Amino acid sequence: MPSTPDDGGVTTLLTRFRVDILLLLVAASWGSTYLVAKELVTPNSGVALLAVRMVLAAVVMGAIVGARRNRVTAAELRVGVVLGTLLAAVFAFETFGIAHTSATNAGLIISLTIVFTPILDSVVSGRRLPGRFFVAALIAVIGVALLAGNGALRPPGLGDLLVLVAAVIRAVHVTTMHRLTAGKPMDSLHLTTVQLATCAALFSVASTVSGDSIPHFLSRLDPGRGTLFLYLVLVCTVFAFFVQTWAVRRTSPSRVSLLLGTEPIWAAVIGVAIAHDSVTAAGFCGIALILAGTAWGRSIEQRHRLAALAALVALADDASDRSGHHPVAVPGE
Repeated sequence: MPSTPDDGGVTTLLTRFRVDILLLLVAASWGSTYLVAKELVTPNSGVALLAVRMVLAAVVMGAIVGARRNRVTAAELRVGVVLGTLLAAVFAFETFGIAHTSATNAGLIISLTIVFTPILDSVVSGRRLPGRFFVAALIAVIGVALLAGNGALRPPGLGDLLVLVAAVIRAVHVTTMHRLTAGKPMDSLHLTTVQLATCAALFSVASTVSGDSIPHFLSRLDPGRGTLFLYLVLVCTVFAFFVQTWAVRRTSPSRVSLLLGTEPIWAAVIGVAIAHDSVTAAGFCGIALILAGTAWGRSIEQRHRLAALAALVALADDASDRSGHHPVAVPGE
């Protein structure tokens, strides 16, 4: 029986729904990472945990790349190593920060990457951000101060500071990735695999001189902790990176950003409802300010970026008209 236009619309809707659900699952898994890592990590086991996590993730991702029979290019290898080194720093500060703070605090403070990244990109590119964006960023930072101090006027603890550094480095990672890959034919899956392999190599070497050794860490994994660790590797790392790479080719970047941007919400819900993190009324106000500030900041930045892109297109069209070269119309467009 031939398909009808309605069938095509239903198929498109179902595909979009499937992509959205998978991206929400990724955001939820990332939100749960902080609680899972909190259950597994200690100040002495952080490096070994990261080493085993990255080795297993890199092996699985490498197998996927090998099955596709596409070779990693020299450019992808060079860029991947640079980005992987930055990513290793993010994981290190984030993981050791989690060992010294609550899962709720870690998941929300790391979300400041959303406002740090546009600020860093504007410094590097010379593009000015609207004044409203800095108001949104200030709201988010005030929220962090309320959450970290739980209503008291005191400096943030060590764990909160380490996660804050991780958020800054993550912004550097995102900005660097954009600068090194923009306009270049690079495979996202290849880049992710090289980054994870770089992290695996760095943490494996570091585990020989710092903290517990890998064999000692593995010997302490009972069935319960082993299950949590496999969840951290397979769901929060491999599944998340693979779905993100798959989804960006099937929906708009803004939609991916919007859905993955729910990560701090999941982190807060999981931290409070499951981990039973102690949060005062002032802390809940801080959570609300962080979520509101980062969401507003993302919205302002996206609108500003789209407006700048539209202005560039209009300028190019105007230049084309002045030179007498007009674009050729394509039938059906």
